[in-house]
Amino acid sequence: MNLTHRPRRLRQDRVRGLVSETSLEPSDLIAPIFVDATTDERVEIESMPGHERVPVDDAVARVEDVLETGVEAVMLFGIPESKDPEGTRAWADNGVVQEATRRITDATDAYVITDACLCEYTDHGHCGPLEEELRVEDHEHGADCAHDPTLTVDNDATLEALERIAVSHAEAGADMIAPSGMMDGMVGAIRDGLDGAGYEHVPIMSYAAKYESAFYGPFRDAADGAPSFGNRRHYQMDPANAREAMREVRLDAEQGADVMMVKPALPYLDIVSAVRREFDHPVAAYNVSGEYAMLHAAAEKGWLDLEAVALESLLSIKRAGADLILTYFAEDVAREL
Repeated sequence: MNLTHRPRRLRQDRVRGLVSETSLEPSDLIAPIFVDATTDERVEIESMPGHERVPVDDAVARVEDVLETGVEAVMLFGIPESKDPEGTRAWADNGVVQEATRRITDATDAYVITDACLCEYTDHGHCGPLEEELRVEDHEHGADCAHDPTLTVDNDATLEALERIAVSHAEAGADMIAPSGMMDGMVGAIRDGLDGAGYEHVPIMSYAAKYESAFYGPFRDAADGAPSFGNRRHYQMDPANAREAMREVRLDAEQGADVMMVKPALPYLDIVSAVRREFDHPVAAYNVSGEYAMLHAAAEKGWLDLEAVALESLLSIKRAGADLILTYFAEDVAREL
């Protein structure tokens, strides 16, 4: 039998690497850092093995640990000393992210990205101040309707808060701002605020397609940001929708976003790939806490090789089209690379 096509020829050891189509480097990765203003010591995050909340005084040391692995960028998330309905500590000059940013940028060469959202700062755990929304419900026989007031996030009031947060982060020295609340118009509001305050050079990485996902559970433990009632279906995307993601990304591009993020990553690789094809912007993907925790759980059972599946997971995200990957595996994978 004469086989003309033998793809296995290029899978031999000495040529396999030469024809590899996708590579992963530490510089592709962003490491999340949780800074906690309520503690004086590091606090282990039980649902995310290997990760901790660190006090502000340890923020520099924590980032230095990241830099030693070859990862150059970090994303800061803050747990404030107090919360209120409006989330006002989010833009305080002496807020937890602002103080950590100043210290990190003064002491290290890390590229500091700051998460701009309100869920960690509001006492109700939603991503902005609340307002009543009228929901029309059909009665059993369809003859009458009842107007049932329910609470939802006040979109436009949240835009004002996000603008203040972004400017406060830039004033503290943040290199990039990453709004994650999925508010309509958030990129435009932040861009206007930054430009008006003289921070035209500070880019925005928008959580452009952020889904209402069950994979966020461990993060909400880590950041103390779980909603105290209800869910986030009113503002995060329906996991069933793909075309809507393209609309969301396009709107953020029109408003001036510099980098487009898809969150989560692994269950939404089709979205990552579609954004890569349709847009020229750099694409980021968030390999979220649930993706991290489930691999750890399987490895603890002896069912998976953690090092191998972590690397394969990140490689698949890169192959799908992500230029940047925000991941809790950043340090471990970077060491192996």
